[in-house]
Amino acid sequence: MFTIFRKEVNQFFSSPIAYIIMGVFLAATGLLFWVFPDTSLPETGYADLGPFFTLTPYVMLFLVPAITMRSIADEVRGGTLEWLLTKPVSRWGVVGGKFLANYLLVTGTLLPTLLYYVSLYQLGTPVGNIDSAGVFGSYIGLLLLAGVFVAVGLWASSLNDNQVVAFVLGVFFSFLLYAGLSAVAGLSVLGGLGYYVSYFALDEQYRALGGGLIDSRNVVYLLSLVLFFLLLTVNRLKR
Repeated sequence: MFTIFRKEVNQFFSSPIAYIIMGVFLAATGLLFWVFPDTSLPETGYADLGPFFTLTPYVMLFLVPAITMRSIADEVRGGTLEWLLTKPVSRWGVVGGKFLANYLLVTGTLLPTLLYYVSLYQLGTPVGNIDSAGVFGSYIGLLLLAGVFVAVGLWASSLNDNQVVAFVLGVFFSFLLYAGLSAVAGLSVLGGLGYYVSYFALDEQYRALGGGLIDSRNVVYLLSLVLFFLLLTVNRLKR
């Protein structure tokens, strides 16, 4: 698995793709958080990272599939997947290695945004006047959410040998899990069932973690989703 992991990481950082994606993400979040008047911090006048944590998952809906779209689709299109599976590495090793490499890149993209927290911590009146528990709870939620998006993106990449199709499918299924279930839960025809449907929506789980109180049920559910989509990907490779 770690051989696959090293191969993927080296391939990422030996091409401009990783740097372009990371740069685009940081530029987009920076513009949203500091420049655009409707969402910028200077306009609100409060030391609050709420707008950042509200908008970042929607940016990640496109960022993560752009990273994962080539992971398996490119191997299938190039005919290297069959060769790879003949080596002394299990399907779980292939999928696990690719997952860890993609997740590392996404995590590395999120880490520089900690500067936003440091900036607000220093700009607060008095210094440190910011809800640190809520911030770190939201960051944990972002990291778990990123793991789910990466697992979904890998599964989408295994469904087709076309990277563009893999990207579109990754965005669609990630959006469906993040915001689609909440929208369905709001339908009046569901009645009381809507409450249970909303519980499985990723945005509900993410908001719960952003409250600053880490509930093990939210963590277990998100990790279970990661495992579920990795299992789907492994089963797809068996075919």
